[in-house]
Amino acid sequence: MQFFIPQHAVVFEEEIKKSRFITYLRHTEGLAQAKAFWGEMRALHPHARHHCWATVAGVPNDAQQYGFSDDGEPAGTAGKPMLNYLLGSGLGEVSAVVVRYYGGILLGTGGLVKAYGNGVQQALLQVEKARKVLRKNYRLWCEYDQFNTLQHLITQRDIELVEQQFGVNVELVLAINPNDVEAIQAEITQRFGGKLALISFV
Repeated sequence: MQFFIPQHAVVFEEEIKKSRFITYLRHTEGLAQAKAFWGEMRALHPHARHHCWATVAGVPNDAQQYGFSDDGEPAGTAGKPMLNYLLGSGLGEVSAVVVRYYGGILLGTGGLVKAYGNGVQQALLQVEKARKVLRKNYRLWCEYDQFNTLQHLITQRDIELVEQQFGVNVELVLAINPNDVEAIQAEITQRFGGKLALISFV
């Protein structure tokens, strides 16, 4: 499986009715990293009134990895609209924190929804995307005289060589896109006369 993640962090700032809104958008892998990013922005802006947050911390369609907070703003006016824009982007492993310095003029619920949502929308427009492939690890043993042919196959087929150990024979740990495993195994079987097999980690 593959999806897109943000390649670089992005910052977008605007002033609305004397309130400063600063949107930080960053790649975060998992909810723990996403919450750490939120904490980092709170520490960076200790005097801001609100630090609102939203994340799609894993694969884009994994609802278990979603999170958001209005951080003291009226319920539904900050975190949820921010999350909606993240979901609409199709990105995974992405978090946004919008820091608000209150300027003394109330924006109303509609104004807040628009302000927080727009910050994330504008930040997303600046994002450069990188492709992430979710791979699974497989073990493979081969003879020394088979190793060069295998190395060539690894380069050709977008396989990641995680580990290699040289003993009586060569032990490899290969990270492979699960969608490609069947075709790669068929090629290995064909090239080595059925003598080599990928073994999945349990």
